[in-house]
Amino acid sequence: MQNHKRPPASLLFIFGGSGDLNFRKLSPALYNLFIDEWMPEKFGIVGIGRTPFTDENYRAKLLDGIKQFSRRKDEQNGKWQQFSQQITYLQMDAEKDEEYQKIAEIVKTKEQEFGVHPNVIFYMAVAPQLVPDIAKKLGSLNICTDTKYTRIVVEKPFGHDLQSAHDLNKLLMGMFSEEQIYRIDHYLGKETVQNILALRFANALFEPIWNKNYIEHVQITAAETVGVEGRGGYYETSGALRDMVQNHILQLVCMIGMEAPVSFDADEIRNKKVDVLNAIRKISKDEVHEYAVRGQYSEGWMKGEKVPGYKQEKSVSPNSNIDTFAAVKFYIDNWRWQDVPFYVRTGKRLHDKTSIITIQFKPAPQYAFPEEATETWRANRLTISIQPEMDIRLRFQSKRPGQSMILNPVDMIFSYKDAYDGNEPEAYETLLLDVMEGNATLFMRSDQVEAAWKIIMPILETWEARPPVDFPNYSPDSWGPEDAEAIIARDGHNWITLPPLHQE
Repeated sequence: MQNHKRPPASLLFIFGGSGDLNFRKLSPALYNLFIDEWMPEKFGIVGIGRTPFTDENYRAKLLDGIKQFSRRKDEQNGKWQQFSQQITYLQMDAEKDEEYQKIAEIVKTKEQEFGVHPNVIFYMAVAPQLVPDIAKKLGSLNICTDTKYTRIVVEKPFGHDLQSAHDLNKLLMGMFSEEQIYRIDHYLGKETVQNILALRFANALFEPIWNKNYIEHVQITAAETVGVEGRGGYYETSGALRDMVQNHILQLVCMIGMEAPVSFDADEIRNKKVDVLNAIRKISKDEVHEYAVRGQYSEGWMKGEKVPGYKQEKSVSPNSNIDTFAAVKFYIDNWRWQDVPFYVRTGKRLHDKTSIITIQFKPAPQYAFPEEATETWRANRLTISIQPEMDIRLRFQSKRPGQSMILNPVDMIFSYKDAYDGNEPEAYETLLLDVMEGNATLFMRSDQVEAAWKIIMPILETWEARPPVDFPNYSPDSWGPEDAEAIIARDGHNWITLPPLHQE
């Protein structure tokens, strides 16, 4: 039986209710929250779309998505029957102003049915270009002025560049207050990402050495083995730097780099993250080639299978200069991190699907040890693996058994799978629950979004002004272009990859 407090009554409208995001992610997440008794006692889910569906057909489609994509693929003892009764479908043309009155009527009906005014949540599971128009039309509804109960959730990408992000913020804040706007980045809902704060601030062991005096450098890798998977049209307007670095990766930099919060209040955490973004050294356009590397994959072989190059993908221009790989070296200019490089890289068609953060410590002095001990000398390292493994590894030196003083680096590993039952909530479950509870800690504030865009704009503008002459410049199943190795090798370091746990 549940022994936790559920969120207050909630009514969730999903624009793009017949689309892929709802099918694969949102409905499976909401259903899992229901099974775990985290959904409100009184709730309603309204899918909104143009496709004609009866309520029954719509529910059947969502159940199909749950059977394919949920972490619980079975029906869980008839729970689906209970859950699905709260789902309805509203066929409407989101471009027509008069259609929005239907939403106001549903809210009124549900309020009478619940006997209490529910939280009203508008989830924008639609293409980014549709968000401004829908938001404007929602803004004309009286319920949207209610800062206590009404919320709007906007998926990334949040803007296409600094100007468009600023314009979108301005438009949304013309209809809603900042506390009503939830800019969602599913990466921040992942258990291992949330655990960074626990690791840093709940353990006296790490905080005293979490600074430039002990840390040599930090690495973040977010690698994918897949190509653009039929999303060439979207990717042609995006690229790796926009798609991953501007949001996911800079958020991870914030969590590694931030100062200790005085509380877990949403704005306190977000203030500390903005401080990091504001402290990241701005790269001038003349220096971009020293700090940033771009790449694009060619055709080739991936795990024994022939795969097309990016320029051969569907909906991609044969002359495309879009980056499918990006690596950047950042510096955070403050007392804690002065002169500690943060190396980040991300790309498609890389050798492994992996997201890891590596904290490389400075080496301990060797002078006290005999010569044979120093041959295998390795500095301490803390590695946080976000996916596919979820674990934290601490590498330290140990003496190898025998008569000689020979040292070996060994790993102490905390594995989620081994420590817990392995059925941890998925990112969207955490984030949807937070929206219903009104907890904005894991969501980006307008100043965060714009600060992140300011950091990458000089790189974007330089790349757009100087088309690459060497694309495609890396083959599938590699770790990206040679220049990405050079950007870190110049400082005497190398990119770190982890073997899977079961091979160790």
